[in-house]
Amino acid sequence: MSQRLTDVLQRLSATIEARKGGDPSVSYTAKLLNDPALAAKKLGEEAIETVIAAVAQGPDALAAESADLLYHWLALMAASGVSLDAVAEKLEAREGTSGIAEKASRKG
Repeated sequence: MSQRLTDVLQRLSATIEARKGGDPSVSYTAKLLNDPALAAKKLGEEAIETVIAAVAQGPDALAAESADLLYHWLALMAASGVSLDAVAEKLEAREGTSGIAEKASRKG
């Protein structure tokens, strides 16, 4: 991952955290943070839009939709009380494991 993207995501995450407790009538982020189900729905919509951009709209559209997807994912994590460190821990636990083997270990 580029350092630039890392820096931007850290700033965005901090901005999202700062919106906690904000007025949902004036802040879209506060609205998402106040309603995890809405945040999840919006993430799903952005995921679909990202897929469409990837297969039919080209690199610029894919970059734009990916930005929306990442924002909504960060908002959902914050709304749900899931820390980014918890996500990192899950990823670290999977390092060095075949994707096929890891997925098979979750079945059952």
